[in-house]
Amino acid sequence: MPVKNRIADWQEDLTEWRRHLHAHPELRFEEHETARFVAEKLRGFGCDEVIEGVGQTGVVAVIRGRQGGSGRTIAFRADMDALPILEQTGADHASTIPGKMHACGHDGHTTMLLGACRYLAETRNFDGTVVALFQPAEEGSGGAKAMIGDGVFDRYEVDEVYAMHNWPGLTPGHFATRPGPFLASADKFEIRVTGKGGHGAMPHLAVDTNLAAAQIVTALHSIPSRDINAQNAVVISVCGMKSETFTYNVLPDAVTLIGTVRQYDVSDRETIRTRIRQIAEATAMAHGAQVEMAYIEGVDPLVNAEAQADMAADAGEAVSGHVHREAPRVMGSEDFGDMLRVRPGAFVFIGNGDSADLHNPGYDFDDSIAPVGASWFATLAETRMPLA
Repeated sequence: MPVKNRIADWQEDLTEWRRHLHAHPELRFEEHETARFVAEKLRGFGCDEVIEGVGQTGVVAVIRGRQGGSGRTIAFRADMDALPILEQTGADHASTIPGKMHACGHDGHTTMLLGACRYLAETRNFDGTVVALFQPAEEGSGGAKAMIGDGVFDRYEVDEVYAMHNWPGLTPGHFATRPGPFLASADKFEIRVTGKGGHGAMPHLAVDTNLAAAQIVTALHSIPSRDINAQNAVVISVCGMKSETFTYNVLPDAVTLIGTVRQYDVSDRETIRTRIRQIAEATAMAHGAQVEMAYIEGVDPLVNAEAQADMAADAGEAVSGHVHREAPRVMGSEDFGDMLRVRPGAFVFIGNGDSADLHNPGYDFDDSIAPVGASWFATLAETRMPLA
């Protein structure tokens, strides 16, 4: 059961759709034109229901199989939002909107699920219901939670949910997944260090917030190695440091640090939050400064259900013949994990080949893998809900 011949015949169409989406990127919760494009295609395919405005700017399509005896419903998710990045690919289909681009391949994910919907609406070789979720705002703004909050899983009585993401460095069309924790959580923190500004030539008359902030950055790295069980992977990264003044001879009144915390086991979350605060306060105090801190919980780890991960891998094996079933865990995050907390399912990578990395201004999606990904969705529908 390799790539579906019917879907392979649509390579030109899939490429055209994907490049149209790439040229017209929209940021999180701004995907109005993208959603209109998607909804128009879905209605043209003959889907049984197409609902817009779900989770603000998301789209839902419902496709019913030839029989209804199984009563099973499977959901597939694709993300639609772009990133605030200035594209540098030089491609003919490059972004027409300066400062916005599909640098993570969501244009490709949307295209692959559209291709699967077209095939499933045409063939209906399954016994049950497919619910296609075209999700907004995957890039850090809670698009998955917005769709969950709109009741899509309860309204359509979804039993399982699956999603796919392209992966640079993995051979084009190959698949990779694993049961259990696959991607990490993503929390944020902000620490504001306040002191007393002064002249750079007379630091003894000031309270040096730069020095205090720098010591806090160094001290925070003791948390993973000294406060957390060494068997539990944790990353704490300070990713930004900004002072209220920026010149050669002025010590600023305040400095702000921002960063991220990644982990696979959120049972350590409270320990990390407490230790960041304690270390920041004590280190600042040692330098005569004070701190204010905010800790923002983001998405939880993405955890694949064991049975569904096996089924997703089986579908990948059937389509391409190449599946990495024990792929390394990734410290990146994905809000599809929010969907996996409410329904069992699985998340897989599909190889994008030797492309630039995700979130890179030189990144582009490999159009040759679109039929492979679309066939994976279609194969899952047919194998999880087979006709009698």
